[in-house]
Amino acid sequence: MRKLLLSLWLLLPIMLLAQQKTEIYGRVFSSDGQPAEGITVNLSPQGITAITNTKGAYIFRNVKPGEYTLSISAVGVQPQNRNVHATGTKTEVTTVYLSEDRATLEEIVVNGVKNKYTRKTSAYVGKMPLKNLENPQSYAVITKELLQSQVNTNFDDALANVSGVDKLWSATGRPGDGVTYYTLRGFSSQAAMVNGIVSIASTSPDPANLETIEVLKGPSGSLYGGAAIGFGGLINNVTKKPLDTLGGRFNYIFGTFGQHRLTADVYGPLTANKKLLGRLNAAATHTGTFQDAGFNKSLFIAPSLVYKPNDRLDIQLDAEIYQSKATNPLMVFLNRSRQLFARTPDELEFDFNKSYTNNDVTFKNPTTNLRGNVVYRINDQWTSNSAVVYNNRKADGYFQYVMYLQTDNDTLINRYAGNQDYVAKTVNAQQNFVGDYHIGNLRNRTLIGLDYLFQQAETHNSPYVLIDQINTSYDDPDYYKFNAASIDAAIAASTSAETNNRSRTQVFGAYVSNVLDITSQVHLHLALRMDYFDNKGTYNFDKDTTTGTYNQMAFSPRVGLVYEVLKDRVSLFGNYQNGFKNVAPVVQPLPDISGDFKPQQAKQWEGGIKVNLLNNRLGFTASYYDIKVSNTTRGESIERDGQTYNITVQDGTRLSRGIEFDVTAAPIDGLNLIVTYSNNSSKTTKAAATVNNLRPTEAGPKNLLNAWANYVIPRGLVKGLGFGAGINYASENLITNSTPTGTFSLPAYTLLNTSISYTFKNYEFAVKGNNLTDRTYYRGWTTVNPQMPRNILGSIAYRF
Repeated sequence: MRKLLLSLWLLLPIMLLAQQKTEIYGRVFSSDGQPAEGITVNLSPQGITAITNTKGAYIFRNVKPGEYTLSISAVGVQPQNRNVHATGTKTEVTTVYLSEDRATLEEIVVNGVKNKYTRKTSAYVGKMPLKNLENPQSYAVITKELLQSQVNTNFDDALANVSGVDKLWSATGRPGDGVTYYTLRGFSSQAAMVNGIVSIASTSPDPANLETIEVLKGPSGSLYGGAAIGFGGLINNVTKKPLDTLGGRFNYIFGTFGQHRLTADVYGPLTANKKLLGRLNAAATHTGTFQDAGFNKSLFIAPSLVYKPNDRLDIQLDAEIYQSKATNPLMVFLNRSRQLFARTPDELEFDFNKSYTNNDVTFKNPTTNLRGNVVYRINDQWTSNSAVVYNNRKADGYFQYVMYLQTDNDTLINRYAGNQDYVAKTVNAQQNFVGDYHIGNLRNRTLIGLDYLFQQAETHNSPYVLIDQINTSYDDPDYYKFNAASIDAAIAASTSAETNNRSRTQVFGAYVSNVLDITSQVHLHLALRMDYFDNKGTYNFDKDTTTGTYNQMAFSPRVGLVYEVLKDRVSLFGNYQNGFKNVAPVVQPLPDISGDFKPQQAKQWEGGIKVNLLNNRLGFTASYYDIKVSNTTRGESIERDGQTYNITVQDGTRLSRGIEFDVTAAPIDGLNLIVTYSNNSSKTTKAAATVNNLRPTEAGPKNLLNAWANYVIPRGLVKGLGFGAGINYASENLITNSTPTGTFSLPAYTLLNTSISYTFKNYEFAVKGNNLTDRTYYRGWTTVNPQMPRNILGSIAYRF
């Protein structure tokens, strides 16, 4: 009996252990810290499987304690294994970070994404991983799938898919601000951000390397500062990332007016263990013109490497090398000092089929961008993100202006030109720490960041000289005498001085942002940025003098609130956002009047609704915004001792209010559509008497409507056959609006665009018609810029 009892006593722990059960649970995140949904987690040797949910979580219940192996896998995802020692009633596995980021996962499973014209999350809009429905800021995303369905060949056309955005000026390539100007919520803006970092160019970006284009609405100074963004918002280009699966796509697009574009996108692992990944995007483009002269040729190469030595560390190196040669696009500058005789383009006696240039009057805009990014996951709660960007850009060659300057007519036009030699560089370094942690039961997502921006520009330009004056009301023989030789001769004969100077500025920024989940459906956003702007002044090489030095401090707060009425489906949002711009001092005519100014400030109140329904088949954002800008400068006359003095005061204000709608939908399999609408009301409320209470010319059209639908037959004998159609509408645009000149308006227009496509195995074929009704239309900003008439594009692509 004693032996029996002793045996039972020795076996009891084993029997109890055999009856004990445990839970094994954990989470799977993408490399950029976002939950990875739909990832397969296998538990061996049991052979049981779990799938991660929308929070990246998985769980195995009623598992015996012991030694196990977790295998994490998905199509196109680098597999990972974890050894697990299961004890007690619950066993938590350390968070698994995939080698792929969120954008990569979306690309890999793109066929499973119903709505291809949207993205549910962004790592850049809030500088931390946030779902759209958790973010109190209105923003729009243009996906590469949308651009592909539209047979897109340029960056400007891509932005036609966003509410509240319209092109003001085409890219000029000129020194300082040669990138395309857009109006955004009534304010001028340019594309100056890549992956959330300042990256300025002298001409528009090539879309070949873009995963998405994010357009953040409203002043965004609390996270992005004020050195490179406008009060209406900012445009952030998100580049394609290397993948761990071998693949690629080659595409040739050709069409009317000498359009030819060849692109290549190749990606895959560079080592057997898939720790080193690479990607190469390239594009060669030639665009002609409908006018008698003009062209644009460019070459773009963008290699990218990602090294992942372990699951905590990612190192990415990118380069973008861009070369271009082009003629000046026609921009007709109206007279700004007297009443205009013509009030519309039709009333101008001007032949817009003429370019007013010559094919040997060209400029070059070489640009080089080098980027380094290191992401280190300190632990399950905190991630470090370090980034450095170097940008070098040039404007080299002839730049010309076409201007109405006569006081008594709108028929004589002056052609000015100069020879530009401009080199600029930018260095932007950022260090961000992003945390996701709990204080008690309250979840916090915190961003702590430091930002340093250095900019330098060196200019060695000839003076702008008058080349000729011609009459636009008839075929003036002197029109054909304009060329590079005539410009060189006029410059050589000029007595005006060249410009030889160098300017330098630097900005030191620090910011903190926090998202507090008051409940799982209520999110409170708070952010504050401090910027110290240091202008080192402009050094004159000829005079050996430096002028214009000054510095300013600016603070930019932000408050936002989101209430998810239906979790992950419907949210109501509101925000107060701030933006700022530095204002240089001026020399006043009287010593007792200060010429030092404060930064301009933009304050926005916004409210709206965001929707993500039907398993991501329907995305919708509607918002109302009210932006007030203060501290703008204006001229004022004062009397002192019987004399009149013109001084500069800083008490001007400006308002911009409006509504915007952005809809993306995939109501049935194979059909994707996007519809956007905006209505903007802008006016200066305290400004010079000549423009006070008038709509600013940079505000663009009051109403904008854009739509595009694309249907691809998903099955059957004609599987892969697709049809696309869309419209672009803009209301009347007042490009000149002041009491000295009166108004000059560009008429409203509606453009019709269609496409037909066919995909067979690895081949894609498409034909796209733009402006099918051959509508004559214009854009401008105190200028008249004729746009492309009807044009047809063909596309042939091979993917593997």
